[in-house]
Parts: sequence; structure tokens; C-alpha cells
Amino acid sequence: MNKQQVLDYIQANNIHHIKFAFADIDGILRGKVIHVKKFEEGLDSGYGFCDVVFGWDSADALYDNTSFTGWHTGYPDQPCRIDLSTLRTIPWQDNIPFFIADYSGVDTTDVPCPRTLLKHVAKQCEDMGFHSEFAQEFEWFNFNESPKSLAQKSFTNIEPLSPGMFGYSILRSSQHSAFYYDLINLLEQFNIPIEGIHTETGPGVYEAAIIHDHVLAAADKAALLKNAVKEIASKHGIMASFMAKWNESLPGCSGHIHQSLWSMDKLQNLFFNPEDELNMSDTMKHYLAGQLYCLPHIVPMYAPTVNSYKRLVEGAWAPTTITWGINNRTAAIRILNQSEKYARVETRIPGADANPYLALAAALASGLYGIKHKLPLTTPPTTGNGYADKANGIIPSNLYEAASAMKASSVAKELFGESFTEHFVNTRFWEWRQFAKHVTDWELKRYFEII
Repeated sequence: MNKQQVLDYIQANNIHHIKFAFADIDGILRGKVIHVKKFEEGLDSGYGFCDVVFGWDSADALYDNTSFTGWHTGYPDQPCRIDLSTLRTIPWQDNIPFFIADYSGVDTTDVPCPRTLLKHVAKQCEDMGFHSEFAQEFEWFNFNESPKSLAQKSFTNIEPLSPGMFGYSILRSSQHSAFYYDLINLLEQFNIPIEGIHTETGPGVYEAAIIHDHVLAAADKAALLKNAVKEIASKHGIMASFMAKWNESLPGCSGHIHQSLWSMDKLQNLFFNPEDELNMSDTMKHYLAGQLYCLPHIVPMYAPTVNSYKRLVEGAWAPTTITWGINNRTAAIRILNQSEKYARVETRIPGADANPYLALAAALASGLYGIKHKLPLTTPPTTGNGYADKANGIIPSNLYEAASAMKASSVAKELFGESFTEHFVNTRFWEWRQFAKHVTDWELKRYFEII
């Protein structure tokens, strides 16, 4: 819809309020409900929003190591703009109109906005003559809990929605059919069509794959899915968690990214070449080579939290080595190449905790880097156990190590710009500091009496 069509829709449906939100550096949606009068007044000039949303962490604690905003700037408003093309209604909230916003297209300082960063990368892709088609899939755990019950129990004795390890279970989803089908139907009505949803191995864990779309729309849907699932779950007295690894003994939660490049008319998949031994075009090989080359420089874009690296361990269905393979789920990058329609790259490093805008920007930018520089695919495909193939290096084992590599990287700055890279890396160092100063239950149990 264009501006006039949106205004006509609001008037015709006697709408008084709209809701909008944007993603912060951690991918958390921050937003407001505003009156239609304010909505109309800000369509051209933008809406003032305190820039503290890019100056604090996921717990609203203020960064002390970033320059974009802080006490030194007075935390002013920055104008964000609503993207009218993202209009949808929220079916579980009386169909209030909802829009996604970002910080592009208005006169403002260099705001470290994840969606704006992805828009820049997507524009580079189009300028190179490619249409980017992406989709993200998520695993998450569901619990018979609420924010209040978890706080009262100090996050101990957490009760999953269902017991036992029961992947691809028809029984478990039927036992919670009201919730299960609300997810399918309400997400569809919210313009997040689900290609498939099923239980994964683990107590109360689901996996859902979103139908592919242009990279920006795919990231919008991924960011909205995480929040929507939590809201729908809450309606059923259920708490959903996209934490990468909530329990040491259970599998982690992935956020794999599926991607392909097409001709601008969307008629030809440029990753597929039936004349090649592996059905891989030169474009696909350069794209893959770029992802492998850039990976050590940008790991925090895929694994942004301290907890992310608890998932990236051997034998836990998550990669630990810089590898690729044909339909190999132990490699960091999995190639699916059976047909032109479905030929794609699956980047398997991201967990469900990743910011979709940053993870998709990282995947696309690094692939384009390979195409731009015509990087040769010199690393052979891994067959068998990817955990044992360390010839091309390993993924950092913790956030500090990954952030340090990104801070020192000229490649990261080339991909994302110096300003954004500096801000993002410093937020990751802040995250590590919050963890490092905390005394854990493990330390108490291990050292309190016996040392």
C-alpha cells in the first residue's frame, strides 16, 4: 500500500490506534501504540524515539563503552520511519494495524539500526544484479511457566510443556493442539506463513520454518515470528524461549538461514548449474567461498550472546568447524543442490537467539564478498563427521574470543562499515563483561565448601 491507500484503509475501518516496532541491537522489538493522528503526522518526518534503545542491553542496562549515545549526548530522540509496506494486523490483539519501523530514509545521525544495515546490504545485492531469496527456521522450547513463576522460582525447576525426547511427534502436538494450531493459523493471518512445523527432539521443543521471501521481508518475518510465538504462547499459559541453550543436557535451539540468489525477474536460480559435477554454479561457489572466508571475522553476528557458544559444541546438532558439505548436517554450511527450484545454501551457525536482521545481513554480505572478489572455492566438501574436520579452522568457543576477532578485522569493517562494527563489537564486549562478573550456581556448588 502507498501512503494514501493506508490512510484510506484506516479511515474506512474506523481505526483509532496503530502499533509499530523496530528491532534493537539484540533483535528485541521495541515499539509503541500511537493514535492515528500522530501516525498521520509522522509519516513524512518520522517519529521521535529515545535513542537509548541502541544504548542499552537486553536488560535495559546502559552501555558504558559506546559512543553513539549515552550521558554524554543526553539520550536525545532520533527520528524513525514506519515502513508502510509492512502493514499487517495482529489477529490475537483485536486486529490492531501493525507496522515495522527503522532508522533509514530520514535526516539522522548514523544510527546502528539492524534493519537499516540489512537494507544497505540488500541494496548492494540488487546493484550487483541479484534478487536475494532467504528464509530462517527456528527451534524453541515451550514451558508451563510465566515470567512471574520463573521469577518466584529463581529460574530453577523449570517445567517443559511436555516430557521426554519425542522428535517429529504427532502425539505431542495433538496433546497441545489448541496452542499448536493457533501458532499455524495466527501466524498465517499475521503474514508469517509457516512452511512446516513439528516437534523436535527434547521436552516441549518445536521447530518451524518460514516460507522464503526477499531477504528484507524474510528478516522481518523472522523477527516478528519470535515475538509473535511468545505472545501466542502466553495466551495459552505457556512460555516460549528462543535461548540458544537452556539446559546443558538437551540440544540447543538453532536459527538456520536458507539462501539463494536469483535473476532479477526471479525466473532463474543462479546457484544451480546442472552441467557441474555438484550442480553448483560459479556464482554459488564464489558465494560459498565468501561465507567460509568471512566467517571467522563475523561470528558474533551469528552467535551474539554468551549462551550462544554453549550450543556450538560437538555432537549437539550445531557446527564447531569452518566446513561445508553436500546435505551434511555436521558442517557449518550445508549445500542443498538437487534441483534448480530448491538449490540453496544453509548457514547453520546461527542459533535461535541471533538477531535475524544481523544474521541475514552477515550471510548475504559475506556471500556477496566472495562474488565481488571472485574467491575460489578451494576448501573441499566435508564428507562424514564435520566435527573432526578442522583443516580450515574452528569456530570461536566463546563470545569474548569471537568479538575480539571481529574488532581486529578489516573484513568486518568492509562488510558493515566502521561505525556499525565498532558499536556492535563494543556491545558484545559489554555482554561478556556482564557475564564475567557474575557468580554462577556452578561456582557456588563447586567451590563454596570444598576449596
